[in-house]
Amino acid sequence: MAVARALMNRPALLLADEPTGALDSRAGEQVMDLLIDLNQIGQTLVIVTHDEHLAQRCASRLVLLADGRVTGEHTLEPSV
Repeated sequence: MAVARALMNRPALLLADEPTGALDSRAGEQVMDLLIDLNQIGQTLVIVTHDEHLAQRCASRLVLLADGRVTGEHTLEPSV
């Protein structure tokens, strides 16, 4: 439901803080599939996650943070 509310006004930038954090694995995969599909049709996403698999699966750019500071940055090829 939160994803639908976030997309309702067609934002230029969608911010997602732990979008799969409170979901079971099946629902989490469905949400990520939706976000990836949106990104592929032009929606810009910024996703904050502790889930390394999730980041590797859908990110084109990965910024690593530790204690509030940037500790690394990588450009990735999405594995979709």
